[in-house]
Amino acid sequence: MEKKTRKPNGRSSIYEGNDGCWHGRVTMGVRDDGKPDRRHVRGRSEAEVTRKVQDLEKQRDTGRVRRAGGWTVKAWLTHWVEEIARPAVRPTTLVGYRAAVYKHLIPKIGAHRLDTLKPEHLEKLYSRMVATGSAPGTAHQAHRTIKTALNEAVRRGHITRNPAQLAKAPRVEEEEIEPFTVEEAKRLLAAAANRRNGVRFAIALSLGLRKGEALGLKWHRLDLDNGLLRTPKQLQRHKWEHGCSDPHACGARLHKTKPCPKDCQRHTKCPPPCPSNCTRHASSCPLRRGGGLVEVEVKSRAGKRTVGIPGPLLRALREHREAQATERERAAELWQEGGWVFTQPNGRPIDPRADHDEWKALLRSAGVRDARLHDARHTAATMLLVLGVPTRAVMELMGWSQISMTTRYQHIPPELVTGIAQQVETLLWKTD
Repeated sequence: MEKKTRKPNGRSSIYEGNDGCWHGRVTMGVRDDGKPDRRHVRGRSEAEVTRKVQDLEKQRDTGRVRRAGGWTVKAWLTHWVEEIARPAVRPTTLVGYRAAVYKHLIPKIGAHRLDTLKPEHLEKLYSRMVATGSAPGTAHQAHRTIKTALNEAVRRGHITRNPAQLAKAPRVEEEEIEPFTVEEAKRLLAAAANRRNGVRFAIALSLGLRKGEALGLKWHRLDLDNGLLRTPKQLQRHKWEHGCSDPHACGARLHKTKPCPKDCQRHTKCPPPCPSNCTRHASSCPLRRGGGLVEVEVKSRAGKRTVGIPGPLLRALREHREAQATERERAAELWQEGGWVFTQPNGRPIDPRADHDEWKALLRSAGVRDARLHDARHTAATMLLVLGVPTRAVMELMGWSQISMTTRYQHIPPELVTGIAQQVETLLWKTD
């Protein structure tokens, strides 16, 4: 057997080992710890190992090198969502990322190595999700999440391409939106005039403010003399996070660990034991942080806008301010001043959950069909279409940065369809 000769530093080497197999070693770069990244391949013949060495050299020379050590999908997704995404995205976005990562992606594909994950693995995951009761939109959220996470892995050189870019996600049917008619909007306005904080819903219908923008209004951002309203901030409810060093131990007393009463191994109704890495129950942590009602910047730069207030809405806001002054006087030392336009009886801001319940109660009292509060924003945008407001002005008033949002939010109401038909009739059929 020919004796193996030492190659110069950095050069690839191919040799036959004492085990009867051929081996190859290729220097791919430098590891994170500063040591050479020397990769090893093996095969039954010299030709086989030569091909493998040439493949590694090609990856190195074209800059498409997978980092040494490798990641599992579970390890990478956990690192990405907690160390990369968490400091960079909004809390509401992070909630969606974590739900997709911990509830769907890690349990189903977390054991795969990151560099061996294939589009087919993802497509099977999406199919299983839908087959077991998840909505196609939920599967689509999982798809968007892992695509974003793997894009970052590609940028950092952990993998050479993103399999989620090739995977086909389930088709999501567009939700049909039916804005309120003018008659429905008038009934809602009339009912809202008799309710505490009712002007809040008048703002939604006439100005199209998002929920967080409306609840985050403060009096100093309203110019009632000139009829102007500014929306630089919004109010959101954020989830609490543990401030302690051991979240699992902190919430141990709340973990569901009761055994199955039938002492079986596959009883589907048994509450599963809490995993060792559980970070739930943060709201009960004595050192909790970051949660509750939080005032944050609006969604985008375009969301920081100034809009005009119609005369009737101005009068309603002035009356609302007087009613709030009476409540402040009645609450005395219990009042917590925050400058909020819409408050609880003690001056604290309105919780989004309570706001949702109040909207549903308003729909019932007005005798109007059930609908989302966000449909009021669609209604406001559609009214601007009916009034013939230029598209650029609509974008400014609604706080949109892309013109494509007009097609999503502006709908052709039946009144406009009928009016167009009458115009066509006049043009083609009427001769006098």
